[in-house]
Amino acid sequence: MRPASLDQFSGQSHLLEKGKPLRRAIEQGRAHSMIFWGPPGTGKTTLARLVAASTDSHFIGLSAVMAGVKDIRAAVQDARDQRQMHRRGTVLFLDEVHRFNKSQQDAFLPFVEDGTLTFIGATTENPSFELNNALLSRARVYVLKTLTQAELIRVMERALADSERGPAGTATTAAIELLAKAADGDARRALNFLEIAADLATNAEIDEAIVKSVVAGGRRRFDKQGEYFYDQISALHKSIRGSDPDASLYWLMRMLDGGCDPLYVARRMIRVASEDIGNADPRALQLTLNAWETLERLGSPEGELALAQAVVYLACAAKSNAVYKAAKAAASDAREYGSLEVPLHLRNAPTRMMKELGYGEDYRYAHDEADAIAAGESYFPEDMPAVKYYHPVPRGLEIRIGEKLAEIERCNLEQRGEKRDPLKDD
Repeated sequence: MRPASLDQFSGQSHLLEKGKPLRRAIEQGRAHSMIFWGPPGTGKTTLARLVAASTDSHFIGLSAVMAGVKDIRAAVQDARDQRQMHRRGTVLFLDEVHRFNKSQQDAFLPFVEDGTLTFIGATTENPSFELNNALLSRARVYVLKTLTQAELIRVMERALADSERGPAGTATTAAIELLAKAADGDARRALNFLEIAADLATNAEIDEAIVKSVVAGGRRRFDKQGEYFYDQISALHKSIRGSDPDASLYWLMRMLDGGCDPLYVARRMIRVASEDIGNADPRALQLTLNAWETLERLGSPEGELALAQAVVYLACAAKSNAVYKAAKAAASDAREYGSLEVPLHLRNAPTRMMKELGYGEDYRYAHDEADAIAAGESYFPEDMPAVKYYHPVPRGLEIRIGEKLAEIERCNLEQRGEKRDPLKDD
């Protein structure tokens, strides 16, 4: 059922509408090297074949899963033979191009440069992470999108109407809609479901009951450790940071429905509790740790409710990235100043010799001071100025923390004989 023309192609209107650059290139027979990046079943291979057909080019299809440099060399020789014997150009299509390593990707470059072949790669992974800059600079990247349910319905209706290539029989409207929903944007998956359903239909009509038996147990698209994986965990993190519990729950359940390990989500939520909430609500970290422990003890799906509880709490909690920013700033100074000596008064003195060397001398034990504050004491290295990294935000518990730190600063200034508003930003 592969489309033989643009008129039969479903989806990717952002690339193939009248006047769009890719459509003009195909209609005018002007092939150029390109990368098709998109989910499975969105038409990457079909578009490559249409490009080859539009230019009357010889088409060579390889898969990076199974091919190697030897296959590339054979394809190059085939392309040379086509040019010499038939005066035809060659389109070399490499599916799953991200599976090739750097040296394998580099093997294409000379033959793309000299015009021996037009290279078209297809990938489900982000090209900026998976492909060499040298290859990317010679090919235009086109992003293909997941097909809508309406587009999938058109794909299946066209198959049912094709008496030569399509499955025999008919299907109810409800059955087609259910198949489109289960296909989750993947045209190949939709046609596979349709074929199986047609084989099971006893009266030559596909109904809802047959479709439900075919698609039972199917999951939404979720590529572990792939582009969709990181996109969805990013959406979950940002929804929590944005204090939207409903969107946060949606992305959580979307990931779990797709087969994501809930323990991975729990680990990420612990990061969120510290990075985006911090001391504005310290209970968030403990609640998330409790959810992780519950998951480990109960497993899925019972323990997933505890994770949902934690996600909702994190989304609703007061937000602060003060600790996150302070830690980054302190880490930067640790690298900048190098291995400065620890001041003698802060060193431990467990031996007599160390005491004689001055370790711990003049150290002021804070608990012996008024309000447990050793006002005016310095805890930074002697060759480094005192720096204020932590700036509590005026939200949640950090309001009280800020008030406490302001009082400590006031005491320090008073002890040093300085007069400055401790609440004023440094």
